[in-house]
Amino acid sequence: MKKRFLSLAFALAALAAPAFAQDVQPIDGIAAVVDEDVILQSELERAVQNIKAQYGGRSDQLPPEAILRRQVLERLILVQLQTARAQSTGVRVADEELDGAVAAVAQQNNMTPDQLRQQLAADGISLGEFRNSLRDELAIQRLRQRFAQSTISVSDAEVDAALASQAGGTQYRLANILVALPNGATPEQIAIAQEKIDGIQALLERGEMDFAAAAVRYSDSPNALEGGDLGWRTTDEIPSAFSAIVGNLQAGQVFGPARGPSGFQLLQLVDVRDTAGGAGPTVTQYQARHILVRGDDAAAKTRIDSLHAQVTGGADFGTVAREDSDDSSTRAAGGDLGWFAQETFGPQFGDQVAALQDGEVSAPFRSQAGWHILQRTSTRQADVNAENRRNQAREAIGQRKLEDEWNRFLREMRGEAFIDIRPSSGAVSGS
Repeated sequence: MKKRFLSLAFALAALAAPAFAQDVQPIDGIAAVVDEDVILQSELERAVQNIKAQYGGRSDQLPPEAILRRQVLERLILVQLQTARAQSTGVRVADEELDGAVAAVAQQNNMTPDQLRQQLAADGISLGEFRNSLRDELAIQRLRQRFAQSTISVSDAEVDAALASQAGGTQYRLANILVALPNGATPEQIAIAQEKIDGIQALLERGEMDFAAAAVRYSDSPNALEGGDLGWRTTDEIPSAFSAIVGNLQAGQVFGPARGPSGFQLLQLVDVRDTAGGAGPTVTQYQARHILVRGDDAAAKTRIDSLHAQVTGGADFGTVAREDSDDSSTRAAGGDLGWFAQETFGPQFGDQVAALQDGEVSAPFRSQAGWHILQRTSTRQADVNAENRRNQAREAIGQRKLEDEWNRFLREMRGEAFIDIRPSSGAVSGS
């Protein structure tokens, strides 16, 4: 049975933390059973110590020990569930990709690979454990990407509307406090959650606690231990319950509570900045459509060759894409990829589309996703800044949609899983 030790966030925290791990004795036993796997007491203990090390001399901002352990254990449970789902759906991380990720972590921390290995050893973490952590993180990223591709779509009309509503490229730095509700919450659960969020709001209004400390202590959101920080966002990235009001807030003000898909929330406007820019240089963009066959075996190659013969033999490209492409995000649109720059979909795609003439169909070629046939339909010169703004708006809308859907997916996945939290974990069942 595979044991997972740290998520990437905890592993990277260890690099910046004092060498505390050698003082922590591994604790035998099971903190939680998650379906057919387990989270060990030693995993939970190390993760908790990493969080404490991040706060250093600000330990008074952390919640009581039992609540902190529950928050950390919940993170480990979600990591476990996501990596298991990734594995069951065929997500794989090659050793070569993992080697590159380890090298990138070393570089980000201004270390050589040997220095990274030494630092990990000083913190009581073997290189094998660290590689397993990174592999899990990469697998979760890939699972999330697949989920986005199959679930999230953003239309040009949505992008146009978002750009029209933006005022000067303003971005808002936000923080939130969430009191979560389960799916199908009962009236009693809703009333309890309402009472809790009202109590938190009263604490803030009386000045007994600042927003970040309240988030750490009381929020059910995955970002609770970061003080509820949501980072910089445009209005398109802000939950719909708050997007209409945030422009009227002053830095430091709190809005809510408001009921959303996940529960009751309070939102704080931390800061505001203007990111508007002027006209800039142009770049060549291509409009194209493609047919994807996933896989890299002989059967996939045979299938893509057959589809290529159809489109070059007179079959309509869009019809073949709708009927036979494995790309669920573009299939309904006949494989249409919209307008994109040469580097948008990686070097294989870029080289192929640049070498074609408008209307021309490529020979089958491979990328990490599988086998493709590409048809370039049009070319244009676009204002780089204007297109960047469109891309940013599209990304912002997609991320907002993905955040809501992904959080719902995680709640459903956890609700369907068998979770047995052992009393010896020291984690309370609620906050």
